[in-house]
Amino acid sequence: MSPSPAELPEPAAFLELARQAAAAGAAVLAGRSTATLGVSNKGDVGDWVTQFDLAAEAAVREVITRARPGDAITGEEGGTVLPGTASGFRWSVDPLDGTTNFIRNIVYYATSVAVAAPDGTWLAGVVHAPALRRVYYASRGQGAWLEEDGQRTPLDGPVPDRAGQILATGFSYDPAVRAEQAAGLAGLMGGFADVRRLGSAALDLCLVADGTHDAYGERGLNEHDFAAGALIAEEAGCWVRRPRLTSVLDGGPSDEERLAAWTCAGPLELSGKFPL
Repeated sequence: MSPSPAELPEPAAFLELARQAAAAGAAVLAGRSTATLGVSNKGDVGDWVTQFDLAAEAAVREVITRARPGDAITGEEGGTVLPGTASGFRWSVDPLDGTTNFIRNIVYYATSVAVAAPDGTWLAGVVHAPALRRVYYASRGQGAWLEEDGQRTPLDGPVPDRAGQILATGFSYDPAVRAEQAAGLAGLMGGFADVRRLGSAALDLCLVADGTHDAYGERGLNEHDFAAGALIAEEAGCWVRRPRLTSVLDGGPSDEERLAAWTCAGPLELSGKFPL
């Protein structure tokens, strides 16, 4: 049974827990050592996992489960774990978004943590990038923020009508999907001066929120890639489209829907650039 509106915690309470959980994962990543990476492949060439991915996800899960044992958790490495008595809330965790960057010591990577309500509404999200010393975060209806070197800055999206606009995107590990993405790139580039592919969807969405990127669009993302970053961009005032959850408790979308769906963010007038 879903909780009644009177029983629902405030988004700010979820945000505080998301910040604690993301900080626990980021602390693991901050201990990066080439001697202990423990790199292995998950399937497609280039789809890597390290011991740090696994340890960071364990750290995030421990913080959430200790505070809210009735919540479900979906993690990139550990899948979805449902409690015996479910609260209806579910957390989406990417312990290390940008694993290839992490392996190569490229500093663009982060721990991403977000939580959805029983109706599928995203309530809070945090993207914690330890090597950049940045923490992006948002809660539903409360705006988006960046903390960097002790400074807290509200986020309000890209600069309107800026010259030399930049589109951020990414490419799949699956060669067939990647070929389709590459073929469609020229169509997306109209009106943009340049394109960036930096290797972390979570951070790319946050960089739309802080105005570094003017827009972001990518087809085929997993939920854990976009869950926190999309909410942060949305709360910064950006137009955002993301795949719908197939199941609030089990996570989503389905693989077929995921590969067909776009996750995109930017000014509203760019919404027509991305196929439905």
